Amino acid sequence: MTQASRVRIGIDWGGTKIEALAMDADGRELRRVRIPTPQHDYEGCIRAAAELVASIEREVGPTGPIGVGIPGTIVPDTGLVKNANSTWLNGRPLQKDLSAALHRDVLCVNDANCLAVSEAVDGAAIGHAVVFAAILGTGCGAGIAIHGRMHIGPNGLAGEWGHNPLPWQRTEEYPGDPCYCGQRGCIERWLSGPALEEDYRRASGSALPGSEIVARADEGEPKAVAALERYEDRLARALAHVVNLLDPDIIVLGGGLSRIDRLYRNVPPKIANWAFGKMATTQVVPAKHGDSSGVRGAARLWP
Repeated sequence: MTQASRVRIGIDWGGTKIEALAMDADGRELRRVRIPTPQHDYEGCIRAAAELVASIEREVGPTGPIGVGIPGTIVPDTGLVKNANSTWLNGRPLQKDLSAALHRDVLCVNDANCLAVSEAVDGAAIGHAVVFAAILGTGCGAGIAIHGRMHIGPNGLAGEWGHNPLPWQRTEEYPGDPCYCGQRGCIERWLSGPALEEDYRRASGSALPGSEIVARADEGEPKAVAALERYEDRLARALAHVVNLLDPDIIVLGGGLSRIDRLYRNVPPKIANWAFGKMATTQVVPAKHGDSSGVRGAARLWP
């Protein structure tokens, strides 16, 4: 086996950062590079991805095909991106353009599916047959892995949890804010990082980043504590729907908000309150590989 075939490169194309990772056949990380995502600049994003790969290959040598996790999916019939919350990607032949820029085969897959596979193969969900993995970050998506393989579905929509309505909406939550997808009240509009910040702003009159809201809640600030309690309640309702529909063996959380420790104490018993029969023992755990789990899954897209 050649060095190029043994070293895998994955790219995670996020709303705020693009990360590239070189990994050997045993899953050891060889080199990692991360840069801010060029916002609303499709051509700039292509160039950034090519520069990341070139930077990695200067250190690890030539590599083979590239796997890319994207915040959307590729339409099989057209090769165009759809459903990306980085909306400047929608309608673009991203896989084709990346392949041309990188001079090799490229495979683009939904980033949450990459997270699910990564955690099922060598992460927090190893040994579990059915894995539901949700990204709580700039957007709010999810993926499904069954026996270590991603389940995509004929429409490429399996796991598109974030664009269902928040279940069991309370009076003050109806109808919810408009979503870029054209609907209102989507789970993403309640559980993403920007959604938490907006919820706190509405309640307090102060605009703060999510990390500061969490820090203030840890210090006991009542409005910050209340914002996180509302967040936990909404997350529990949204995950109870998953339990009712899929009943996964384990739920793994990734993305920036997955680092909030109190979620793992407070959300599982709340899920049980909403699940059918008022019972659920489903584990909810953070991704073992943190916010880099998706890029590891992307690196595994090629055999």
